[in-house]
Amino acid sequence: MAVKKFPKAPAHPERVCWGCDLYCPAKDMRCGNGSDRTQHPAELFGEDWEQWGLGAEEAAAAVKTAAGS
Repeated sequence: MAVKKFPKAPAHPERVCWGCDLYCPAKDMRCGNGSDRTQHPAELFGEDWEQWGLGAEEAAAAVKTAAGS
């Protein structure tokens, strides 16, 4: 089974539920996972959401080290 690629910056994230691999329209969720849709990380954390999280500090240090070399 092929895994869907998670979009980094969708045009209209508010139109989709991001809670599972189905990516259903917000008004027609098939999984029944709660009554509200799951928001895209960009909606919750802002456009730079990919630079957050586990390993973000190590990745930033690696980029800084590579740039300084």
